[in-house]
Amino acid sequence: MSIVNKYPAKVLKIQDPVDGIHSVEFESLDKRFKYESGQFLHLALDDCDPSENWPESRCFSIQSSPEEENIRITYSVKGLFTNRMQEELKSGMQVVLKLPYGDLFSQDHNKINTVFIAGGTGITPYLSLFTNASFNFYLKPVLYAGFRNENYNLYLNELELAKKINKGLEVQFVYENKDGLLDIEKIYLKSYKDSTFFISGPLEMIRLFKSYLLNQGISSVQIKTDDWE
Repeated sequence: MSIVNKYPAKVLKIQDPVDGIHSVEFESLDKRFKYESGQFLHLALDDCDPSENWPESRCFSIQSSPEEENIRITYSVKGLFTNRMQEELKSGMQVVLKLPYGDLFSQDHNKINTVFIAGGTGITPYLSLFTNASFNFYLKPVLYAGFRNENYNLYLNELELAKKINKGLEVQFVYENKDGLLDIEKIYLKSYKDSTFFISGPLEMIRLFKSYLLNQGISSVQIKTDDWE
């Protein structure tokens, strides 16, 4: 089990590539960040007094590879806390991160014909694996990634790096404005009975896709979801 630590951190850079989507890079002001691919963190905006309870925070998937020195997340503005982040986070600001949490990729799973399904920013935990050297151990993995339109696909550079690490990676983009929504039936029909399915994205999408796969006879141990929210 990973040991959770609190890290005082500085906002190194903020990018706002499209309306309502923000990418934030954090630099540790103490020891080096320690985590595994597929894990997530808690971000607190308020001062953290060790003698008091942990302040209001929210979970975010870690997008960067554990091999990187800094941590990167990408979030969409939904709800009070992310609206507050959009208003308050500035380059140079100090925050507190608590990590790591989760075991998405450390669970036993089949690394042959593995299926990764992502809706929107749900792709971020996969990128922490795809840009890590350990991704080379997967044989013929396939990613299905759905976005509102091409402007929301902000991850082409990371996916190009992923293809250099694992030349067998197949990537299928689905753009809602042109192709409609991700179709779990089509994904299932192109998969294998012993494939492991990773699902990350809006909670309703995760619920519906998991239910469909279970109804097709896919074992629950073959379905891994990033649904810590």
